[in-house]
Amino acid sequence: MSTTFPSKPGIERNWHVIDANGVVLGKLASHAAKLLMGKHKSIWTPFIDTGDHVVVINAEKVQLTGRKDAQKVYRHFTGYPGGLVETGARKVRATRPARMVEDAIFGMLPKTKLGKQMYRKLKVYAGDKHPHAAQQPAAYTVA
Repeated sequence: MSTTFPSKPGIERNWHVIDANGVVLGKLASHAAKLLMGKHKSIWTPFIDTGDHVVVINAEKVQLTGRKDAQKVYRHFTGYPGGLVETGARKVRATRPARMVEDAIFGMLPKTKLGKQMYRKLKVYAGDKHPHAAQQPAAYTVA
């Protein structure tokens, strides 16, 4: 008996829309990462990208639990000496709300070239409009 592996032409990639309005950030990120990796499919293989495309809308309305809105810190390094930039979650939500969702989802994907390939299938928008209506994305509800 032989094992069959999915090949690029045989992988069907669907589009999903997730509405982040009132959803906890971690729960949203874990569901989106599962869809991007393809773990919801029966053909899932750890070393092949079998995932779907994910569009997240209303990123500015995502919820943080506890006191994370005041205490959570987002860090990035500019590349210059002393170039560590720290920004609070409240300011990130006001300036770039999509970054909160993108960072959370990216942290749940594999830290390999394959993970970066999966991350490219993620589209995050702060408002409720997105330009992917032609792909006919299906609504995905996060429980």
